[in-house]
Amino acid sequence: MKPRILVVDDEATIRDSLRESLLAADYDVATAESGEEALAMLHGQEYDLVVSDLKLPGVSGLDILHALRNQGSQMPVIMMTAYGDVDTAVSAMRGGAYDFIPKPFKLGTIKKQVRAALRATTAPARPAARVPGKAEAQDRDEAPAPVAEGRYMGMIRSCPGLKRVAEMLEKIGNSRSGNDTSILIQGESGAGKEIIARAIHEVSAGNHDRFMEINCAAVPETLLESELFGHEKGAFTDAKTRKEGLFELAGQGTIFLDEIGEMGILLQSRLLRVLENRRFRRVGGKDDLEVKARVVAATNQRLGEAIEAGTFRNDLYYRLQVLEIHVPPLRERPQDLEVLINAFLRDFNQQLGLQCAPIDKGLLESLQKYPWPGNVRELKNLLKRIMILEEPARLEASHFPAFVLDGRNPRSVSAHQELGRATGLVPLSEVERLHILYTLEMTENNKSKAARILGISRQTLREKLRQYEAGKDQDDLKSDAASN
Repeated sequence: MKPRILVVDDEATIRDSLRESLLAADYDVATAESGEEALAMLHGQEYDLVVSDLKLPGVSGLDILHALRNQGSQMPVIMMTAYGDVDTAVSAMRGGAYDFIPKPFKLGTIKKQVRAALRATTAPARPAARVPGKAEAQDRDEAPAPVAEGRYMGMIRSCPGLKRVAEMLEKIGNSRSGNDTSILIQGESGAGKEIIARAIHEVSAGNHDRFMEINCAAVPETLLESELFGHEKGAFTDAKTRKEGLFELAGQGTIFLDEIGEMGILLQSRLLRVLENRRFRRVGGKDDLEVKARVVAATNQRLGEAIEAGTFRNDLYYRLQVLEIHVPPLRERPQDLEVLINAFLRDFNQQLGLQCAPIDKGLLESLQKYPWPGNVRELKNLLKRIMILEEPARLEASHFPAFVLDGRNPRSVSAHQELGRATGLVPLSEVERLHILYTLEMTENNKSKAARILGISRQTLREKLRQYEAGKDQDDLKSDAASN
């Protein structure tokens, strides 16, 4: 059976030339001229690969990619864009794209990447047949279906340090409790709370529906309500059309509210009513809509302290923590490093077309001595940078910073001073600059999280970044003057 490929581009010339070229290479090819059309086709038909322009009017290529990943599909996606800058490439690769190809491109390059993507797909790209949900099983007086062994649940089961978490997830999966049971995940920044949330979705009866996530710290208070509940046309100045929110789009799936501790107190009140009544209204709407999705919230804050400070409602806390999961930091479970590193290597091998071997025991023992203050996120971002820049066949000690191999916490002043003395050439201010930029990358440019990890205020962080930008501009001016 020929592999089926969906080509998405709003330019007819590119769309048609790609279709003809891939048809000639003996693929079954369909085309879509918009993101909306592509999502409709992906919903109704089966494909093995998507080749999409990144910049599309309305629904973008990244939106298509995120929709596939939120639905649990690991179908490879190749992104094309005329904006071939590093930020765009990183966004696409971070979102789970297989590859990133800047325009203009040669058709031979696309065909080469298509072949590589299809070969690299180890798991079936087409969705598996739907397993009957618990409600359907109960109607037939049958035992509930066994807990699904999805990608995220499989990773958690493989981590010895997450044994208790895995046991709780199994109980959630085997329970007959419905989606009205909300779950609170607590743990340090970067500890893997999103992985736990996605595993909850995998074991839930609504795993055939969407996993919708939002970072409450990254969306302004004025927009967060609309993102969650949607709005009617004319509800406010920029409401040109009616918009469905996450509670509506998730269906019977899962809504993941990351950084719930950053939500404003007024919106907390509305969220509490929604969780209690299982009904909501769009902003500016009159009709009540039913909440069918499970709500999973996560925070790295100590909510007890936030309640005492008056920034978090105690009744919302008790409503969210019907079930509570604590994710231990990576420094408390170094035995999980091997599982995590090899899982990330497999992902990056597939995304980047590499064949890096699993980590060897000697290097693993060195990495287990490091406290990983940024937790799983720090580990993943460090490995990704190594894979992109070095393209290694095997991880070597030379690929890692000295402070990681020596087991020192880079957040401590002494570690910075030791690193400066060891190099003899790097001023402490430069070490500080590199560490701040590294922490920003580790937190995916979330300044609030980065400031907390660095132990400085957000205002101090902003001032440091302004200084670095000013310094960079001066360097550019000096370079221009030297060249003239």
